[in-house]
Amino acid sequence: MAHPKMLKLHEVLDEIGMSRAAFYRMRARGKAPKLHKLPNGQLRVSRADLDAWWAKCEQNAT
Repeated sequence: MAHPKMLKLHEVLDEIGMSRAAFYRMRARGKAPKLHKLPNGQLRVSRADLDAWWAKCEQNAT
């Protein structure tokens, strides 16, 4: 079974054009893509979760 593509937080921030602080504010409101904490403490977002978040944003914009 293939592992899902996991993006580093800075990659996600670059893609969505958002600062880390703004991302964490959005996360506190439950509006950000789901973060996964790796055993080494690093944070990742799955490509599938980010794509679903984009789709939801587009849906809410219409």
